Amino acid sequence: MASKTRLTEGRYVVPFVLITTLFFLWGFARAILDVLNKHFQDELHISITQSSLIQVTTYLGYFLMAIPAGLFITRYGYRRGVVFGLTLFGLGALAFIPGHTFSAFLAALFVIGCGLTFLETAANPYVTELGPRETASSRLNLSQTFNGMGCFMATLLVGQFLFGGTDGSADVSVPYAIMGVVVLLIALVFTRVQLPEIASDASGDAASAKSTRGLSGLRMVLANRWFVFGLLALLCYEVAEISINSYFVNFVTGTGWMSKLDASRVVSLALVIFMVGRFVGSWVMRYVRAEVMLLGCAIGTVLCMVLTMLNLGTLSLVALIANYLFEAIMFPTIFSLAVSGLGAAQKKSAASLLMMTPIGGCGFLLMGYLADTTNPFVPFLIPLAGFAVVLAYAYVAARKTSKTTD
Repeated sequence: MASKTRLTEGRYVVPFVLITTLFFLWGFARAILDVLNKHFQDELHISITQSSLIQVTTYLGYFLMAIPAGLFITRYGYRRGVVFGLTLFGLGALAFIPGHTFSAFLAALFVIGCGLTFLETAANPYVTELGPRETASSRLNLSQTFNGMGCFMATLLVGQFLFGGTDGSADVSVPYAIMGVVVLLIALVFTRVQLPEIASDASGDAASAKSTRGLSGLRMVLANRWFVFGLLALLCYEVAEISINSYFVNFVTGTGWMSKLDASRVVSLALVIFMVGRFVGSWVMRYVRAEVMLLGCAIGTVLCMVLTMLNLGTLSLVALIANYLFEAIMFPTIFSLAVSGLGAAQKKSAASLLMMTPIGGCGFLLMGYLADTTNPFVPFLIPLAGFAVVLAYAYVAARKTSKTTD
């Protein structure tokens, strides 16, 4: 069992709070997609497979922009990376106002995805640096708690807006316009604040730091087998998590269990559980090794997926919601374990590769195809496979740490 260690240091409290606000923003932006799917299916008369292009387009932005974002942040620093990301995010959201076709909405979502990539590439590794290495996973889980808060608020508020009316003609550009204005105002705030840049290397060796920049830094990181395993595990987690979120409303309405409005409320409840899971997980990992915590949660997600697929009625629904508790700590924990032991400059390169993993959201395309061609339960094979890979990674990580501490 790990001993209690302070979460951060006094000099990093303000930067930690400021950066943590960004986690809320991208959680809100990504969670809107979970209700947008069903809205577009009904309003534009398209299939689940076609509506999955919402996820594909947004997360394609992550895939294409992750490495450029990492190179930009390595050269210009975290603060400029955040400001540039917020600007893209805000402009993409405002682009919903003139958009009136599915293609125009997809283009706006691609710009938003590019902006979110800059935010996540900057914020995730930066939080791991703002305090002792021993509490990096705990610190990142705490910040990610606000990501969960943004998620549940998005599905609750936007779901109520889109599905709460009687005629179903809500204008989807309204929540995006509000979000765009707020995001651009926050970008202005970040142009006025100073975020301390973490030294490129603990040793202060400038030559060593220089060698980890640019494409050479990416090659160096990819030569680390443990990092590559973590990269694979994070990709599989993203496939599972994003696919479940995107499919949730379609699943519970397709089985006839509830209406669209009730479904948006239930998924909001599930995301509250997700947020609580991250908060509790952040506290628990101050005492329990992150690898052990990840292993237990991975077992829980695999069992939940199996129970969901067995079509056990209420029990399957409960298992699906419980899955949100078990998966809550996975992203920040895998992320922090994957970059553990890397220098600060290497972490910037590593983060750009890790932030390509939301391309796993394209897994919803396959999930949607299975939903359109089979039955509502078969698509859960996709997240089950993803969580199985996370389980394998957690098992190896726990054994590795156990051998080190023996």
